[in-house]
Amino acid sequence: MSEEKKQNYSADSIQALEGMEHVRMRPSMYIGDVGVRGLHHLVYEVVDNSIDEAMGGHCNEIQVWINEDNSVGVRDNGRGIPVDIHKKEGVSALEVVMTKIGAGGKFDKDSYKVSGGLHGVGVSVVNALSDDLKATVYRDGKVYEQEYKKGKALYPVKETGTSDLRGTEVTFKPDPTIFEDTVFSYETLTDRMRELSFLNKQVRITITDHREKDEEGNSISKEFYSTEGLKEFVRYIDETREPLIAEIIHMEGERNGIPVEVAMIYNTSYSENIHAYVNNINTHEGGTHLSGFRRGLTATLKKYAETSGMLEKLKFEISGDDFREGLTAIISVKVQEPQFEGQTKTKLGNREVTAPVSQAVSEMLTNYLEEHPADAKIIVQKVILAATARHAATKAREMVQRKNVMTGSGLPGKLSDCASKDPVECEIYLVEGDSAGGTAKQGRDRHFQAIMPLRGKILNVEKAMQHKILDNEEIKNIYTALGVRIGTEEDARALNIEKLRYHKIIIMCDADVDGSHIETLILTFFFRYMFELVEKGHVYIATPPLYLLKKGKDQKYCWTDEERDETIQEFKGAGKEGSVHIQRYKGLGEMNAEQLWSTTMNPEFRTLRQITIDNAASADHTFSMLMGDDVPPRREFIETNAKYAKIDI
Repeated sequence: MSEEKKQNYSADSIQALEGMEHVRMRPSMYIGDVGVRGLHHLVYEVVDNSIDEAMGGHCNEIQVWINEDNSVGVRDNGRGIPVDIHKKEGVSALEVVMTKIGAGGKFDKDSYKVSGGLHGVGVSVVNALSDDLKATVYRDGKVYEQEYKKGKALYPVKETGTSDLRGTEVTFKPDPTIFEDTVFSYETLTDRMRELSFLNKQVRITITDHREKDEEGNSISKEFYSTEGLKEFVRYIDETREPLIAEIIHMEGERNGIPVEVAMIYNTSYSENIHAYVNNINTHEGGTHLSGFRRGLTATLKKYAETSGMLEKLKFEISGDDFREGLTAIISVKVQEPQFEGQTKTKLGNREVTAPVSQAVSEMLTNYLEEHPADAKIIVQKVILAATARHAATKAREMVQRKNVMTGSGLPGKLSDCASKDPVECEIYLVEGDSAGGTAKQGRDRHFQAIMPLRGKILNVEKAMQHKILDNEEIKNIYTALGVRIGTEEDARALNIEKLRYHKIIIMCDADVDGSHIETLILTFFFRYMFELVEKGHVYIATPPLYLLKKGKDQKYCWTDEERDETIQEFKGAGKEGSVHIQRYKGLGEMNAEQLWSTTMNPEFRTLRQITIDNAASADHTFSMLMGDDVPPRREFIETNAKYAKIDI
């Protein structure tokens, strides 16, 4: 800043940004981030408007499609956004909704009793962050449209024809100057549409990807329609687990003016899988509705178990955790004015929600247990077994903690720690095998990089009881090295994350089938027992190169087959003599320390893939399918996805 400008620093120097301009300058304030998650959030915001129409009983069909140019369209058969002139703004209501932050029917309680959406930012934010957007409204037998460029209307709303259809259609293309990546994932959007169909039964949702064609040349497409809602959702999540009881326990109703729906079932697994939703948003961090569910579940089951006399021989107390082992449950509440808390704004804070959910769950369970005495006995026996195993796990946990104290530093002997003690700059590599661990130790920057070799394949936690997991040497070492405590008796997934010693946990395995299997085993462990670390962005996967190409004095590393082919052509095109030598790396041990550092560990050149959870319910289903006991769904998955696999011979 020049001296003259410094002297003239006044009110005129403050940049006043309003509405759409502010969204474009500070997009992360409105959609979370400008990465892949924020990109997909744009679609969710548009779809939320259609879901709001469905929740109000005005719409039963929603279509979503991805065009070949990566623009996205969303269409519903709702009432259509009003197009008459807005008295205060002096322009069409459609233009107000599309270009004014905070405008829209959902702020009018008479129009929408409850509305979806986490941030509630609305379609105007999508418009502001789009290169192009077109809105078409089918209303009162007529068709209206308006187009926008970077959030600004190109012309007033115009009538373009007549139609028997009704509803709203929005097509938009994200602004590439704002988003890091503008390529939508069909799988990510499909998972969300499936979830929305379960949460909003009897609404038909289709998603089509015009970029991909099937064998007949048609665009790939999926349709979701749920008649039973959450009951079907539980069946979907649990389809690869063995049920303990025949029926899904379910209730739906209103308590103290709050719509509550709950569906749950017990299975033979050892993990707790509870997914809680508020206005269609998955509240990963829980909140008052989850507290209400747990309170109602524990109190009702405990009372029944005590009255039945089945706990008389038990020599220790049963905890809340015991009632949730092997439980899959979905809680969905609708709240008029939700207050979200927590780091990722996905924790419900409304205190008035706890009691209605607790009451609803208590009534539901009391009725079920009375009407199904055989199932009730099976559930209580499962609880007693869980309590016995937890008692053993407590002793295992105490042994781990005691061992940490007894060994001085409390760190595993195999860990090569880094010099820095600042967790923010420290990172730990979980490396497949002692050999690769030794190479990584030689190649690392010891100031901030720690190395922890893992011997072979770690335990598959999907099929093991908690005390067996805590007794596993490799898993004990991971807990100890990271510095986090092993859960609590009340919540096996709770971590004292403030004690985390490294803010980057990097899984580094061989680029082969075995390496992928080990990666999956480690990720299963993190998802089931260190969920918070994944959710808060601490877990990464290293990407070592697949090839080293050499021709004469020139050499180049390649991470994909396409890169390899391009490099071959590049070397040949340069007119260099001799053939191109291709070295395929099948293991980390094939690289020396300098190569491993320069390609995979050097922050300036490496590529780390951050592990994120777009959809916890879908991830739950996938992990149980891949790592559980049920073989047929896994075989079907492999056969369906075999065309994407590459086999080394």
